[in-house]
Amino acid sequence: MSSSTQKILVVDDDSDILELLKYNLSKEGFQIRTASNGIQALAIAKEFIPDLFILDIMMPNMDGIETCRQIRAIPELANKFIIFLTARSEEYSEVAAFEMGADDYITKPIKPRSLVSRINALFRRDVKQKTEISTLTFTDLEIDRTSYTVRLEGRKLILPKKEFELLFFLAQHPDKVFGREDLLHNIWGSDVYVLARTVDVHIRKVREKIGEGFIATIKGVGYKFVGT
Repeated sequence: MSSSTQKILVVDDDSDILELLKYNLSKEGFQIRTASNGIQALAIAKEFIPDLFILDIMMPNMDGIETCRQIRAIPELANKFIIFLTARSEEYSEVAAFEMGADDYITKPIKPRSLVSRINALFRRDVKQKTEISTLTFTDLEIDRTSYTVRLEGRKLILPKKEFELLFFLAQHPDKVFGREDLLHNIWGSDVYVLARTVDVHIRKVREKIGEGFIATIKGVGYKFVGT
């Protein structure tokens, strides 16, 4: 059973789906708010500050991918969980979702019990991570899991959740090489199917923010954090 302090914002232009999810998730003890499009969702989110978003992809006014992008650009929301729930199963939609920072991608028709299970798995992983070491410090770089912030030469950076988790995981194991499959398993989990190229995209985005020197590519093997 989930904690009543955990808040979920469900965003879908289908009113029947909103009612279905609101009923089933409320029954599990979550606080639920709903929105019928991305613009409405952003307005609600800034006041509600949900712990998790469930976003449909195909919506009027603002689709789920753009909504996700704007959520990740808001510091208070940048590190919240995002699950895409969509009828679209094309690979490019899934790639776009994960590259934008999604934590999970579930295709319709909805199975409420399965959805609840995957939501609880995300929250359990978050609790486990918070009990582990919280701050890593290197010469010019500080990575703080308690606030999901990175400081580079004293300058504060905000990384989206998956970029932060990827950096933190590699930095926990300096000079150890991890293949893409290892990183997918440790960052996205074994119950979420994510394409290997998603790792490459996230590595590129992290490097754009902290510079090229901290993460090395080991050709044909994977990546490692270069401790300084």
